[in-house]
Amino acid sequence: MNQNFGSKRLVVGAHYGMRDWLSQRVTGALMALFTIALLVQVLMPGELGYDRWAGIFSAQWMKTLTFVVIVSLAWHAWVGVRDIWMDYVKPVGIRLALQVFTIAWLVGCTGWAVQVLWRL
Repeated sequence: MNQNFGSKRLVVGAHYGMRDWLSQRVTGALMALFTIALLVQVLMPGELGYDRWAGIFSAQWMKTLTFVVIVSLAWHAWVGVRDIWMDYVKPVGIRLALQVFTIAWLVGCTGWAVQVLWRL
């Protein structure tokens, strides 16, 4: 005998909360650790000029770490701004347009940052 209890309401988006909360914390922690690592390298004795900056980012591990942080920053920003649009912009068409613009902007900024990084 098959008995179904409760409503057959379709719940969408219920899983976003924990995933978004966790992604914000993980990307935030990663960016904080990167900032500390960068500060340690910048605070080393010596003149701080272009050659030193280029030297910091010339190592492959630093380029890789910076790339991961750039992508993390874009994801962190997307989750935050998307939540703002969902919470405060009620007309669906305007919200969709703002979300598309935000995605395009973040992809463009990420591409530009990666291009700058790999040019060094």
